[in-house]
This record gives sequence, C-alpha cells and structure tokens, in this order.
Amino acid sequence: MQLNQRDISLLHLLQKDCRMANADLAEQVGMSASACWRRIKAFEEAGIISRYGAIINETNLGLQFRAMVHVSLSRHDPEGGLKFTEAMQNRNEVSECYATTGREDFSMQVVCVDIAAYNDFLENYLFKLGVVESVHTNVILRDIKRHGLIG
Repeated sequence: MQLNQRDISLLHLLQKDCRMANADLAEQVGMSASACWRRIKAFEEAGIISRYGAIINETNLGLQFRAMVHVSLSRHDPEGGLKFTEAMQNRNEVSECYATTGREDFSMQVVCVDIAAYNDFLENYLFKLGVVESVHTNVILRDIKRHGLIG
C-alpha cells in the first residue's frame, strides 16, 4: 500500500490517541469522516494497523525498575531457541522481546518492582531455563523517546 502525507498524518494521530473520534481524525487530516473511516479500515486490512492498545506508565503502577536485557543462549539449536522464546511469552516482567543479530541472541525490555525482583527473575527463572549462557543488563535511567511515532 502506497502512503501519502495524509495517510502518515492519520497514522501519527492514531498512534498518539487511538481512541480519537473518527470525526476529529477526519477534521485534523482534512478528509470527510466516511473517507477517513474507509482509510483506517484499509490500513487494518493491509496489516499496517495490527492492533490497538493502551500505553501503560510503569512507574505509576509501582514498577520502578526497567532494563534492556541482552541474552546469549548456550544452545543454538531450534529446541533451545523455542524453549527461550516460549518462556519469555509467559513472563509479565518481559514487556518486549526481540531475536537480534550481533553478540547477543535476544534483546528484551524487562520491567519489575525493583532490582530485587529483577534479581529474582534472573536467578529463579531465566538462568534455570537451561539454555541461557549469559545476560548483559543495561538499566534504563530515563526515557528519551518511547513508542516511536510516524510523522
């Protein structure tokens, strides 16, 4: 699907507030409400919009510890990778997880109440999987840009 500047503006607005009324979206991008609705439906059908959701402020939930965690596996067979990826799907501490190139096999964002909870996640879960060789942790000090927006 070819995107024009109006499409990019529409996607930008939806990323900022996916609950914005269609009439307001249409007005801000200079379209009729029906044309705007059809364009959004086309984005959904094309897979450009894959889902809608809420952005949670972890600090306001009492989750004071956030880190980028880089994991190297000890086994690089399909079973080891599958064991790790399935395990990360089921952990609430892991808010994002990516298979990556480079020194580490996976990079993920981990969010916990505090550093003690993170240590517990490492010692009593991650290292007990039996496929993790090493973990490199970068503590997130502050947000510079989150939830990258189009436009």
